[in-house]
Amino acid sequence: MKNILRPALVLFLLLTLITGVAYPLVVTGVAKMLFPEQAAGSLVLRDGKPVGSVLIGQNFSDPKHFWGRPSATGPMPYNAAASGGSNQGPLNPALTDAVKGRVDALRAADPGNTAPVPVDLVTASASGLDPHISPAAARYQVGRVAKARGLSPEKVQGLVDAQTETPLLGVLGESRVNVLKLNLALEALR
Repeated sequence: MKNILRPALVLFLLLTLITGVAYPLVVTGVAKMLFPEQAAGSLVLRDGKPVGSVLIGQNFSDPKHFWGRPSATGPMPYNAAASGGSNQGPLNPALTDAVKGRVDALRAADPGNTAPVPVDLVTASASGLDPHISPAAARYQVGRVAKARGLSPEKVQGLVDAQTETPLLGVLGESRVNVLKLNLALEALR
């Protein structure tokens, strides 16, 4: 029995050290050297203090800010510990009611805006943490934000254009606007 148990135990401990300690340390070290910003959580710092991450959305609700996609996480929006969608399909009445309520809230926040509401402003992403909105969703909010801040719509639209990220290599992905970066650019206008 000893002849079988000892090699098995030694192999178990050796593989635990390799796969549980050495490998994670090497991968973390390489990531920190090659991708330091991403390895640190892609944090955005202002005055040396983190104000958010470019990878996780935040719950902006002030009319002076651009609003992101709705979050389906609980018990609070953009809860990274509870990432996940609502799992409500297109025929689910709860989804229909939620979308209608969100459209009504957007219309109430900007009554003069008669443009169609972009779908990403009323539906949550699969993770519930999406930090980006489409350029159309940002354009939809320009009038409200400009009015709330006392700025010209052209100036606010210029910020949206400056913060619009293009697809990787021009073809991979969609154009998008990071809501946190856009709102920080708005704050920098003061």
